[in-house]
Amino acid sequence: MRMSMAENVKPSMPKTESAKEFMRMIKEYPQSDITDKSIVGTLMSELTTKKFDWSQPIHEHVTGMANIAARLKSMGMEVNESFLVQFIMNSLPPEFGQFQVNYNTIKDKWNFQEIKAMLVQEEGRLKKMRDHSIHLTTHEGPTFSKVKPGKKNKKDKAPMKVNKGNIQKDQKCFFCKKVGHFKKDCPKRKSWFEKKGTFYVSVSFEANIIEVPNNTWWLDSGATTHVSNIMQGFLSIQPIKGTEKYLYMGNRMKARIEGIGTYRLILDTGYCLNLEKCLYVPGCARNLISVAKLDCLSFNFKIENGIFHLYKVSYYYGSGTLMDGLYRLNLDVDFSESLFNVEHVVDRNSSAGNECSAFLWHKRLGHISKERMLRLVKNEILPQLDFDDWDVCIDCIKGKQTKHISKNPATRSSQLLELIHTDICGPFDTKSWNGEKYFISFIDDFSRYCYIYLLHEKSQSVNALEVFINEVERQLDRKVKVVRSDRGGEYYGKTDESGQCPGPFAKYLESRGICAQYTMPGTPQQNGVAERRNHTLMDMVRSMLSHSNIPLSLWMYSLKTAVYLVNRVPSKAVSKTPYELWTGRKPSLRHLHVWGCPAEVRLYNPHEKKLDARTISGYFIGYPEKSKGYRFYCPNHSTRIVESGNARFIENGQFSGSEESRIVDIQEHTDSASTSNVSSEVVIPLVVSQSHNKQRQQVNVPIPHNEHINVEPGDNEQVTNEELINEQLIEEP
Repeated sequence: MRMSMAENVKPSMPKTESAKEFMRMIKEYPQSDITDKSIVGTLMSELTTKKFDWSQPIHEHVTGMANIAARLKSMGMEVNESFLVQFIMNSLPPEFGQFQVNYNTIKDKWNFQEIKAMLVQEEGRLKKMRDHSIHLTTHEGPTFSKVKPGKKNKKDKAPMKVNKGNIQKDQKCFFCKKVGHFKKDCPKRKSWFEKKGTFYVSVSFEANIIEVPNNTWWLDSGATTHVSNIMQGFLSIQPIKGTEKYLYMGNRMKARIEGIGTYRLILDTGYCLNLEKCLYVPGCARNLISVAKLDCLSFNFKIENGIFHLYKVSYYYGSGTLMDGLYRLNLDVDFSESLFNVEHVVDRNSSAGNECSAFLWHKRLGHISKERMLRLVKNEILPQLDFDDWDVCIDCIKGKQTKHISKNPATRSSQLLELIHTDICGPFDTKSWNGEKYFISFIDDFSRYCYIYLLHEKSQSVNALEVFINEVERQLDRKVKVVRSDRGGEYYGKTDESGQCPGPFAKYLESRGICAQYTMPGTPQQNGVAERRNHTLMDMVRSMLSHSNIPLSLWMYSLKTAVYLVNRVPSKAVSKTPYELWTGRKPSLRHLHVWGCPAEVRLYNPHEKKLDARTISGYFIGYPEKSKGYRFYCPNHSTRIVESGNARFIENGQFSGSEESRIVDIQEHTDSASTSNVSSEVVIPLVVSQSHNKQRQQVNVPIPHNEHINVEPGDNEQVTNEELINEQLIEEP
């Protein structure tokens, strides 16, 4: 506990070997308010006036100020971390002037640990500058400004002290000729340098007065990039883009950069070290290796007894020897003979002499992706490649271009009839009883309520559109605003050099003031609502036909039933059922039955006799659009499609699993459509035979399923709806 106390406090503390006794004596240590005030004042004065005088290391100086702040906190005077950092900055001597300027210009604030670490680094840098100040020209900061060549400085000039807070208002800038700042702080000068080009800075304080052996490489902790003064050894090299660029050195001189590339060194251990983005600067005295660049490649360093050791992970790569204040990297003795001779700066698109070009290997490997090439380099199957020349490959675009699918969510409508989706499905291999091969769907975007109409030809789509718009606008007292469809000829019309030549469908929309939206060619996903709804309906049709004895030519009744059900069940796209959003009422599902199930149907027959059967056998095939009841298929009746409200459904008989499901093959085909103009609506009249005997005679007569028989009622027939069930009204879907 005594060791953790400050040195100036230890003498006044009681001396005892027992920790318990020590804590008791500390607790009873006499204190008073007057003493506390005087101590607080003394400590506060010491904290604010303390200066760093190089008599002790910087970390001890900073730690001492932290101890003073801790003592003040224990006495009720808390000094937060921001104030402590500012007190530390104020205690620094003028040599740390550039460090203070850098701190004031950055946006982020440093905490105590960060400023302590940064000051330790700055102290080491300043000590090194003072030790190597002979034959050097220095100024106030860790890096040097750009100086015009030929401009000399006075010898033995002391470091210039700069304090931005003391700039005189009448100080004139020698660059922009304005008052209020120096030339080095001129914003116009900085922007001028940015426009002129990027400058590489090498923080090297050695003047060109020492003779350096050829083909030697030196580790420099201040260099921002690798520098070579010889061209031999570059695996690939290319000219600098843009304007002329220079390397500025510590002697305020600049050297022109002739090229940039990858330089390979062979170390004394046999390992190859590739220096990427190495600058070719013939005017530089030494070949420099940037320690910062090696650190970015996960290299580790160990220095002891003047020997520099280079590691990567757990592998030993090489070593260096301390010479003339820098560490010289030990290379293979035969390295000069194994160098690649590059006689000139090659162009980026030239394959000769550019074996490490990533773009060249991209072409050699059959235009594989950049990620695969990086894996080959990582697994050391390929050498280190220069990816700076990687460019857009037009051949890859021509051979690999895919469709662009937008992932942005679509904007939903906020009202009924604001947007209508439509699509035509067909033609089908199996025609309906009335000869229809197509159906067209209209889906409201807000409610997802669906209408369908059966068509003989695609050209009848405009008739279905007219019926649909007239009906929904009258029922909802709203106007259809937008209709979205694909770019098929039945919707769009034709296209020539002048643009769109609208067909009947597009002309009708234009006449009604309705905006038409079309998908791009080959992008059905842009009309995904209608495409998905038609797909769902056909899935339901195949499922309902799969386990029933209904002829496939009655697929249109299963389709209408599927639409009827889809409108009354929940959907992912809407929070309520489409029927509820469309009508404002919740749907009732109590009257639903299994499609295709056997049923005993009682038909209205005013001439029924006492001994006649009360029902006929049939199959349930749907719900009438404009009546309250059910629709049945009765194969042994004179009228095979009948409607009635009185029936007994046998839903568990056929679907008990005793019979195998049949294969349903209802597909669309691309044959040209026929030219018949049959009405798109299916109308099956309710027909009752005049004589029960005639009906009995027709029971055993086979009737083909692809024939539709209509028997007109006689004059003495009376057809009423008195026996229809009192169920909920079944609206047209």
